[in-house]
Amino acid sequence: MAVTAVPLDAPPPETQATVDEVVRKARVAQAVFADAGQERVDEAVRALAWSIYKPEHAREVAELAVADTGLGNVADKIVKKQRKTFGTLRDLLRAKSVGVIEEDRDKGIVKYAKPIGVVGAVTPSTNPGATPVNKAMMAVKGRNAVVIAPSPLGYRTTARAVELMRAELEKIGLPGDLVQILPQPITKEATQGLMQAVDLVVVTGSQDNVRRAYSSGTPAIGVGAGNVPVIIDDSADLADAARKICASKIFDNSTSCSSENSVVIVASVYDAAIAALREAGGYLCTPAEKDSIVATLWQNGKLNRHLIARDAEILADAFGLAPEAKRAKFFMVEETGIGRGHPLSGEKLALVLTVYRARDFAAAKGTLRRILDHQGRGHSCGIHTRDMDHARALAEDLDVVRVLVNFAHTFGNGGGFDSGLGFTLSMGCGSWQKNSISENLSYRHFLNITHLVTVIPEDKPSEEELFGAHWARYGR
Repeated sequence: MAVTAVPLDAPPPETQATVDEVVRKARVAQAVFADAGQERVDEAVRALAWSIYKPEHAREVAELAVADTGLGNVADKIVKKQRKTFGTLRDLLRAKSVGVIEEDRDKGIVKYAKPIGVVGAVTPSTNPGATPVNKAMMAVKGRNAVVIAPSPLGYRTTARAVELMRAELEKIGLPGDLVQILPQPITKEATQGLMQAVDLVVVTGSQDNVRRAYSSGTPAIGVGAGNVPVIIDDSADLADAARKICASKIFDNSTSCSSENSVVIVASVYDAAIAALREAGGYLCTPAEKDSIVATLWQNGKLNRHLIARDAEILADAFGLAPEAKRAKFFMVEETGIGRGHPLSGEKLALVLTVYRARDFAAAKGTLRRILDHQGRGHSCGIHTRDMDHARALAEDLDVVRVLVNFAHTFGNGGGFDSGLGFTLSMGCGSWQKNSISENLSYRHFLNITHLVTVIPEDKPSEEELFGAHWARYGR
């Protein structure tokens, strides 16, 4: 009897039928929207933004997120939802995504934007409200429909965000099915079925999901893991650097992939920088307390799910830190090692900042390279300095997509009002993390482009112009 091969992780027939029905409804809605003009598209994007920016909605979804996942804190999640949504809306309303979006008369090229179709968006538990809305805004800017596959942990939060988005779309006379969520239960098989049924997959979060997306047979954009290290250089404004590192590190209890995980301090300013970080709210742990943190924050080689993204006071108790630590905003742990045997050199998703001492800038740059080679290569790093030659050296020599200079990293890396990077919650890490993009995810990634090509004056150089240098040096 012949045996039919079943693809790895193929959903059970009933699961695939559910997925197919969601995608079918998305295709119907997208067909209605596909010919919308720019004004109508921007109206839809505004509606999606308002669904989460509206103060009572931002609070409701933030409270749900913390209640469902136990990650982060309500106040910062409100800020994140409103700030990211506002910034993304700014970027989107300034861009064309319908009809002619670019024209190069010298080359005779005119570019027309077209929809991709139906987008499958896989979103993480760390941002179960903000990320789905952010991706939906970008997808709809391209006249696409989107189906969201959330983290099971954040399902209730994401479902409410989707409900709010659909209501705003329907309020302006557009199909709510432009934005949908996979029905429960959210399983790997259902998510895989969605990846195979849509026209584009965009994944933020689990690296397992990123790998699945890239092997799904559907065009995919996945982003990499963070583990941001920053340098405090000998020319840095130490008080300014400490305030920014603290603000970035403690935001939403370090749930962001752009949160500083390590700081590398040049020796000549080490003691003064530590003092400034203490003044900003940091507590410097003793060697014994360091051992306790490592033993508690990691269980069987994995981050302790019950301690990541928790308030500082909860961590101080769990780690058994001195009473004065309970007044701190974050905890500094001195380290010299990097790699598998030194978990503090990796991403922590907690209010723990690893501190390294470096002889000079060259040594600090080497420490950054080793940290990134261990984890987070391609993502980003930062430096606090007045010496732009040092900043340029990081950009020239390190395998990262972003080098931030004198920033609170979390507030600049994914876009900021004082940063030229576009607002996003998904940051590509290039081939260094096997990502297909080496930039911040934007609406441009949700467009197909048609090129209209017309005849231009011939642009054909002579053989001498192209081969002359080779002939002169090596002969014909």
